Amino acid sequence: MILIIDFGSQYNQLIARRVREHSVYCRIEPPDIPLNEIRAINPEGIILSGGPSSIYEPKSPRVAKGIFDLGIPVLGICYGLHFMIDALGGTVIGAKKREYGLAELEIKKAAGGIFTGIDRKTRCWMSHGDAVGKLPKGFTVTASTDNTAIAAAEDAVRRFYALQFHPEVVHTTDGKKMLENFIFNICRCKKDWTMKSFAKDAIADIRAEVGDGKIILGLSGGVDSSVAAVLLHQAVGNRLTCVFVDNGVLRQDEAKRVLELFRENLHVNVRFVDATKVFLDGLKGVIDPEKKRKIIGRTFIKIFEQEAHRIKGVNFLAQGTLYPDLIESRSAFGGPSAVIKSHHNVGGLPKKMNLKLIEPLKHLFKDEVRLLGKELGLPDDLIWRQPFPGPGLAVRIIGEVTRQRLNVLRQADTILLEEIRAARLYRKLWQSFTILLPLKSVGIMGDRRTYENIVAVRAVTSEDAMTADWARLPQDLLAKISNRMINEVRGINRVVYDISTKPPSTIEWE
Repeated sequence: MILIIDFGSQYNQLIARRVREHSVYCRIEPPDIPLNEIRAINPEGIILSGGPSSIYEPKSPRVAKGIFDLGIPVLGICYGLHFMIDALGGTVIGAKKREYGLAELEIKKAAGGIFTGIDRKTRCWMSHGDAVGKLPKGFTVTASTDNTAIAAAEDAVRRFYALQFHPEVVHTTDGKKMLENFIFNICRCKKDWTMKSFAKDAIADIRAEVGDGKIILGLSGGVDSSVAAVLLHQAVGNRLTCVFVDNGVLRQDEAKRVLELFRENLHVNVRFVDATKVFLDGLKGVIDPEKKRKIIGRTFIKIFEQEAHRIKGVNFLAQGTLYPDLIESRSAFGGPSAVIKSHHNVGGLPKKMNLKLIEPLKHLFKDEVRLLGKELGLPDDLIWRQPFPGPGLAVRIIGEVTRQRLNVLRQADTILLEEIRAARLYRKLWQSFTILLPLKSVGIMGDRRTYENIVAVRAVTSEDAMTADWARLPQDLLAKISNRMINEVRGINRVVYDISTKPPSTIEWE
């Protein structure tokens, strides 16, 4: 097991993903984690992450210096290097020349350390404005760049390793090998982190925590809540009750598919609530997207709470919180990882429900949740389902949400997904969906003038939704999608394609 100390780097989650790609478990903890807790965790290795601070600033984040007395290998990356050097008696100064982007790394010592098996010259990704002024006693320089004399250093006796660059990003050519050297050659970790082992341990943990209690879970039909539902069901059986609320802004036949899968195929206890009228009445006349989100959120909480009170003896509320949500909601210091997202899984339901929270997926990333779903027997079409917003089609209708406009969008969306799947592109895209615009345009259909709706098609590629590029869909495919929408959906006479990237645009339009 590897412990990662979060100093606020935008790459923290990427470090963890890289470790887990090697089938080794890791945890990300804030720097104020007590030393006795680190001892209790008893990791094979510790990674100190990068961060936006300078170590010589008065309030720069620091972890207990005692980590260097535990006899555990430590790898410091960027700011993590600066903390290590400073804590052990060296100095860190503002660099005369800052270094950002690709740099050629010249390795001076490879055998037995981070650079074992790597060519003498390789490329690395730099992102720093500070540099090591003086190394602590026992350290030697192991790599340099033209701009940075101490790009890497080590104290091989105490097994301390320090990198000024970021091995976790793909731009560092041999970064994967460097981390592999640290994890296996230096820390002696074992490849024992698999979804099969996770499922077995998680089920045992759930049973121990819940005992004879009952659990309630809000089931959306998305990947996270679905995998959580199946995992909980395998742990406690019918003492789990899933509440599925049809909010009226779901995709075509979505409620039917969810109920069929969970009730009939997986035999999970699901309470279905058709609240279409309640949600659509609440959205009547509302145009502002943030107001739509709040109305849908408040209405869902109210209905979910009502259903929870109807189920006697419920002790636990389950949520499909993932590890990125957990990290972002507790990061203590500045920088990208400290930005707390408004997320439906984190603190979303009223405290007055007086239920104990259980989050069985809180230490998993999205790709791991998909692997777990496969391990638990969920079908591929659900496991690989593209992300769908909590407020549903309400935020894909620009302007007022009405039954008639929902009907138009649902039909268009169904056609798009049918064609994307037929072209075998669904799993290659992060998201593909349609947006109904608050505009109409003139058209000609059967020698008659029309004045109908415009639909926008959005398809993007991404790894984590932090950034996204518009998908270069084949022109023939776009032509077929447009032709089908205009011919088959009454009320559409124009289709446009969104070629915006994120940033500066967002993936969703609202």
